[in-house]
Amino acid sequence: MVPDEPTKAYDMHDVIRRVVDDGEFLEVHRDFAGNLLIGFARLGGRPVGVVANQPAALAGVLDINASLKGARFIRFCDAFNIPLVTFEDVPGFLPGVAQEHGGIIKHGAKLLFAYCEATVPKLTVITRKAYGGAYDVMNSKHVRGDYNVAWPTAEIAVMGPKGAVEILYKDEANEAREAEYREKFAHPYLAAARGYVDDIIDPRDTRPRLIDALATLATKRDRNPPKKHGNIPL
Repeated sequence: MVPDEPTKAYDMHDVIRRVVDDGEFLEVHRDFAGNLLIGFARLGGRPVGVVANQPAALAGVLDINASLKGARFIRFCDAFNIPLVTFEDVPGFLPGVAQEHGGIIKHGAKLLFAYCEATVPKLTVITRKAYGGAYDVMNSKHVRGDYNVAWPTAEIAVMGPKGAVEILYKDEANEAREAEYREKFAHPYLAAARGYVDDIIDPRDTRPRLIDALATLATKRDRNPPKKHGNIPL
């Protein structure tokens, strides 16, 4: 389902429907910011809110509209005590003058705040790319993710091998350097060794692992300090 070629697109709907109960995914705001999918499903009979990057649209990058769409949905789920399940394949934030002038930093931070302040159970599955700041924003361990797992196809790094090699080696950048970087860093094992993900799992085990995690987290009790909160960028 997830191509071996890191630049090849696939439809995240296919992943979601193979994990959730009866393959039923009630997507909301389908026609707005298609590079981020949001909706409702059940896992082991428990209702969950699903947030997922969509590699088939803009390669799954986060832009202003996707950040707003995701942030509002996360806040909704947190308000009604609905656990969150995130499927992550994000190469970064969308670059460009239009995004900069539109306030991508401000609006992207809304998604970050939404995940940080949510106190419901928060689960994440990294299917492929998890690069840079966008990796942090998508419910990483660094923003209080409860259960974070990665498939063996995951690439958790500051940026992609090609861009990293061009910065690190400049004139000496070549395919050999890129292959070396990919072998050393473009995989989930270093992140797992440092505790950034809880486990690296066989994709076929995704559904039972998430169901078990939801059952474990059913008694989760978390609260933000009373009268203390971040200053969300509005």
